[in-house]
Amino acid sequence: MPAGFETRAAGLSECRASADGMALTGYAAVFDSPAMIGGAWEEVIAPTAFDKALEAGVDVPLVVDHEPTALLARTRSGTLKLSKDAHGLRVEARLPDTQLGRDVAELVRRGDAYGMSFAFLPRKGGETWQGDRRTLTDVQLFDVSVVRTAPAYPATSVAVRKKRLASRREYELVAL
Repeated sequence: MPAGFETRAAGLSECRASADGMALTGYAAVFDSPAMIGGAWEEVIAPTAFDKALEAGVDVPLVVDHEPTALLARTRSGTLKLSKDAHGLRVEARLPDTQLGRDVAELVRRGDAYGMSFAFLPRKGGETWQGDRRTLTDVQLFDVSVVRTAPAYPATSVAVRKKRLASRREYELVAL
C-alpha cells in the first residue's frame, strides 16, 4: 500500500455462527453514517465511494488488522465477494481452513473480533469538506479487514455462518 493510506474501522452488531462457522459476512463500510475520526472531524461515506473500485475489478484482499501477511480471502480467487447495496460495502468471504481462518472465525463467533475496516486513499476530487465534516465520494480501495480494535464506524457488522442467505432481510434476522 502507498504511504499515507487511511484505514477506517467499524464495529459490528451481535453476530451468529454457523455449524462450521467458516463463511464471513458483514459490512466494511456503511453509507451516510457519520463517525468522528480521531476527535478531529466527522466523516461520512457516500454511496458512490466504492463504485470505481468495484467496477474496475481490482483485486482486493481480506486480511486481519490490515496486515498483508494475514490473508483470509481475495476477490481475484473468488473467495471474497464485495458488493454495494443501499446499506454499504458488503463483504462475503469463505474463510480458509487454516489456523488463521479458524482463529478469526472463532474470534468473530465469540464477539472478540468485533469490527471490520477498509484501507483507502481518496481519489483526486474524491472527498469534499464542509467545515469539519468530510464526505468520501470516491476512494481507491486497498483492502478490507477484520479488526480486533475499537471501531471508528459503529454502524457496520460482521458475522460468520455456514450458508449463504437468500436476502439481506434474512441476513439481518440472523445478525441482529
